[in-house]
Amino acid sequence: MGKLAVGALRAVLLLVLVGTVLVQALMVWTLVSGKDPEDGTLPLTALRVITVLGMVSVQVAVVCVGRLVTMVRRGTVFSHASFRYVDGVIGAIVAAALVWFAVTAVNAPGQRDDPGVSVIMGGIGVAILGVALIVYVLRMLLAQAVARDAEAAQLQAELSEVI
Repeated sequence: MGKLAVGALRAVLLLVLVGTVLVQALMVWTLVSGKDPEDGTLPLTALRVITVLGMVSVQVAVVCVGRLVTMVRRGTVFSHASFRYVDGVIGAIVAAALVWFAVTAVNAPGQRDDPGVSVIMGGIGVAILGVALIVYVLRMLLAQAVARDAEAAQLQAELSEVI
């Protein structure tokens, strides 16, 4: 991975991390200050709490991807240590899907006249779970690459002994 690509990705990850922290701070400040303008038409307090939790899942994913980028840059991504971070990304995506389903459930009572919105939102949640499955498949490919790398190292050691 080139230095420019690593630098650009790190900048994007940093912007996302700072943005999510700011959103969390604003949501918590609104909840704690008592200046919540909820007028009863939508359960804004519940949505704010859900938003804070959703931002946590994004932050976990950002930190895990940042660690994986560091491992790529160092050339150590094909090791067992990388599985921890890939598992973190998968967990964060599943958590994001659960948060989305919670948003759908909170929003559903207001959509009685047009239940299609809730169905579409549920479909988006299923799509988010699909992304988690894609990352899981990529994790299995990483596991195969790590196993092949270990096998190649063993064969290289045996070849060195023979020569």
